[in-house]
Amino acid sequence: MKLENVKDAALVTQYIEGNEKGLEILIARHKQRIYSFIFSKVMDRDITEDIFQDTFIKVILTLKKGKYNEEGKFLPWVMRIAHNLVIDHFRRVKRMPKFQSRNDFDIFDVISDGEESMEFEMITSQVHEDVKRLVEELPEDQKEVLIMRIFKEMSFKEIAASTGVSINTALGRMRYALINLRKVIDKHNIVLTK
Repeated sequence: MKLENVKDAALVTQYIEGNEKGLEILIARHKQRIYSFIFSKVMDRDITEDIFQDTFIKVILTLKKGKYNEEGKFLPWVMRIAHNLVIDHFRRVKRMPKFQSRNDFDIFDVISDGEESMEFEMITSQVHEDVKRLVEELPEDQKEVLIMRIFKEMSFKEIAASTGVSINTALGRMRYALINLRKVIDKHNIVLTK
């Protein structure tokens, strides 16, 4: 039986058991729907590309850690990850998408998130310091990509151009940086809470 005809759940299992082809087929099978969904929210090709890549980095990390248990509902699970990353993107740029009704009433005009408290800022700055210290332990090429992606908010396209490597190499370095970061966090028994 060709892998292309295999159900999502079986492909996930194959990938977890070490067959990389399983994930390739899953990505190819669902790319259009996931990509279109992200694009419909952010309306920007570069941002869509980045969120799409970040979605699959998260998928890979979750599968590798053995934390996937969606009873064969692979696509809805990936869509949920993509949706959360879209929300994170809008939080970062400090604006939510406009949901217009017939009267042009916008709920986001009414709800304001207020000023961040001093305590919250202190905690955030402490977490940033901790994360920066952890990042210092990464190999140079991984550290560079991670800093560009997370702290400078550069797209993978920009990172690839800036570092003179392909987008796939930049993605690979990011993936290994995240895996190594997880190892460092585990090694130091650090608890990162939201």
